[in-house]
Amino acid sequence: MKIYSTYKIVAVSIVLLLCGINFIPMSTSQTIKRYDEPSQKTILDGQILFAPMDSGITYLIDNAGEVTHTWQSNYFPGESAYLLDDGTLLRTIKLSFIYGGDGGGVQKINWTGSLIWDYRYYTDNYLSHHDIHPLPNGNVLMIAWEFKSRVEAVTAGRNPDRLVGNTLMPDHIVEVKPTGPTSGDIVWVWHVWDHLVQDYDHTKDNYGVVGDHPELIDINYGYTTADWLHTNSIDYNVEFDQILLSVRNFNEIWVIDHSTTTEEAAGHIGGNGGKGGDLLYRWGNPQAYHAGNAADEKFFAQHDASWVETGYPGAGNILVFNNAGGRIGLVHTTIDEITPPVDSSGTYDLESGSAYDPAVQTWIYDSDFYAFIIGGVTRLPNGNTLICNGPLGRFFEVTPDGTTVWEYLNSYPSPAMNNVFKIQYIPPEEPPNPDVPNLNCEGSLSWTKVHGGKTVDGSFQIENIGGVDSLLHWRVNVSTIDWGTWSFTPEFGENLTPLDGKITVQVSVRAPDEKNSEFQGYIRVENTDNPNDFDVIPVILKTPMNVLSLQEMIHSFFIKHKLQYLFFEKLWNVYLKLKNVSNNPIL
Repeated sequence: MKIYSTYKIVAVSIVLLLCGINFIPMSTSQTIKRYDEPSQKTILDGQILFAPMDSGITYLIDNAGEVTHTWQSNYFPGESAYLLDDGTLLRTIKLSFIYGGDGGGVQKINWTGSLIWDYRYYTDNYLSHHDIHPLPNGNVLMIAWEFKSRVEAVTAGRNPDRLVGNTLMPDHIVEVKPTGPTSGDIVWVWHVWDHLVQDYDHTKDNYGVVGDHPELIDINYGYTTADWLHTNSIDYNVEFDQILLSVRNFNEIWVIDHSTTTEEAAGHIGGNGGKGGDLLYRWGNPQAYHAGNAADEKFFAQHDASWVETGYPGAGNILVFNNAGGRIGLVHTTIDEITPPVDSSGTYDLESGSAYDPAVQTWIYDSDFYAFIIGGVTRLPNGNTLICNGPLGRFFEVTPDGTTVWEYLNSYPSPAMNNVFKIQYIPPEEPPNPDVPNLNCEGSLSWTKVHGGKTVDGSFQIENIGGVDSLLHWRVNVSTIDWGTWSFTPEFGENLTPLDGKITVQVSVRAPDEKNSEFQGYIRVENTDNPNDFDVIPVILKTPMNVLSLQEMIHSFFIKHKLQYLFFEKLWNVYLKLKNVSNNPIL
């Protein structure tokens, strides 16, 4: 299923002809509108992160629309980007140009612009797309398609008349743990394919009454195209350990249980919810599970479903950018907020034979535009709502009564190509506690063509960027690296102050005695007083083919055949003598 350079070159060439997409314009016409709202704080107190869909640059802007920081990538986004607490950019990348929202990988770029993680999830069997979400443990959730053949789809109960072409692309979710600069371990997986129901083919194991199984997904509902579901956003609830998905082509949002093991996620029991990987909650279109009709449908080709953060007005509610694709009568985009019927344990109430509550939205913002694709929304700490009209590249903030109090029109990479998938609000930083340290590391370690058993050297730097009176106690931890013999000078330190600046740690490692191999990992530097304050140094080491062994082999060949070599040498000398005689005859 991979389509490589042809599509990419064509797409990139067209964009490059239109504008210099990977360069910050020397001057741009920024459109900022401020509104008099003295009684309320607005977005002006924070910043906004966004990655234009036709650019390799990710931007951070301030309250005046001025760019305060950028990160450069060699790829378009595919499609989302997030700023982590340590100033690192977590950004999807687009390696495929076949389907809407396709991606193929994710990168981490630190504040200074160094690429510290470049992970690909793109083969003939799967392709990541649209959105990702960083987890508190440092892992990353990714949405991806998997490619099923026509035979596999029909075997799973798909009506052949509802198949266009020879491929069906159901979604799955993977949790990736970064293990090296280009590597990662998949530590958790959830597949739609494990939770199907259908009432078309009674000979299949998943045959049943769709209306009796709201926890399952009807394989014959929705679109007939290969991209059957088109899941376009993912969010995570720390309190309940649950995942929220926006499933565009079902006009629904789904909640699944992340507390399961991968084995439980493939079944119907286990996890905090006791349902394994089955749906815990769904809302927006009860037709999808035979619990309503067209009049009950609330979502229409929606994007960017997210929980309102704890401590914010409406905490625990769900916000959705409701595009209005296919909506009859009200053909303009709305922002919808719902209050899900969930208790303190994360259990969702459902009356048998009915649709999930609520019956109506808690809050609706009626816009004056129609975003036919993309878009985003987030709740702000002050109770206002920040909206991204993706196709127009317009970001604006509204109060609960719908009054616009701040507005920005993106002009990157050009005013004519300024569409943005979604945005992230970055609240202002609290002043650091003068007594609290903050560990920061800079640098990476990369060695190539290192012969097995040889020792190589490198270095990285550590600093305390915390409060002015803080003291940092730190140590180096290589417990996650299972190769090489390591030494550090110094290996730990105490009482590092911000005024001390950066200190350099010298590194030596004896390479594993393995030829033609690549080794990756991370050195973890920790604040010994706070396990949540740490940084990592990416490491990569490559050993070549053992050239020395090849030389020794050639030498041994000549030694082994020494007698033959001496014979030919004597024969050659005789030839030279005879030739000399013929060229200088005795007269």
